[in-house]
Amino acid sequence: MVADQATGLREMAEKNKVTSRARVLTITSGKGGVGKSSLSVNLGLALVKAGKKVLLFDADLGMANVNVLLGIIPKFNLYHVIKGHKTLREIIISTPDGLDMIAGASGYSSLADLPEEARHSLIESFDEISPEYDFMIIDTGAGVGANVVGFASPADEVIVVTTPEPTAITDAYGVIKSIVMSSPGKPLRLIVNRTTSSLEGKKVAERVINITRQFLSAEVESIGFIYEDENVPRSVRKQQPYYSLYPKSKASSCLNAVSARLLNIPEDSFQTNESIGHFFRRLLGA
Repeated sequence: MVADQATGLREMAEKNKVTSRARVLTITSGKGGVGKSSLSVNLGLALVKAGKKVLLFDADLGMANVNVLLGIIPKFNLYHVIKGHKTLREIIISTPDGLDMIAGASGYSSLADLPEEARHSLIESFDEISPEYDFMIIDTGAGVGANVVGFASPADEVIVVTTPEPTAITDAYGVIKSIVMSSPGKPLRLIVNRTTSSLEGKKVAERVINITRQFLSAEVESIGFIYEDENVPRSVRKQQPYYSLYPKSKASSCLNAVSARLLNIPEDSFQTNESIGHFFRRLLGA
């Protein structure tokens, strides 16, 4: 099943190399409850603020909840596309903050569950809309199942989210190991969420990096940390992203730094569009 899903998603990626300017980021974690989906939503908004066109795909097909974090009740989701009732473009939801979203389809544990014809049709649909975006963020489920590994395979890079808790660190290493085994050489990034200090965030990142290097002979790049911030659970209760609701919060400031690193621009120029020309020149080989 893992092989079937990886093959289908890899086909999507190969076609997008020619037709798409979207940079695909798969965001995952070794265990639930580390703030992965919240980070996916708010990182998407940070990239939008930096002038990027972003599509967020809720790929946690069994427990889709990105729409809840955005305070949105989708009328249609991926299920309606799979069944042929709607096109992928017709179910894209545009949020007031400029982030586009595709709601997941509950009832499918992975895309490998789809009939071959439906899977290829879905690949074609993603291929069609990809040129309209700078980034596609794929929010997967947690763990090392087929769905997570499958979505990691076609991504340009995988971002693993952990917290300082020992169990979260252990599980983060577990999902990294699965990705390294299934997709050797895949660029791996790490974000440490809910840190009490920058020192704690750096220590956790160094631990994961060193263990991965020692036992898997693979590299993981730390792209930042997110401070523990009371505004985050407050925003979840309000069903509004903290990056929009509390733009000057500690967590939002940390996301600016993460986004600047992803865009390879100085943090102090984060709100400018200076990187757009560079992005296209690099993409087109100019």
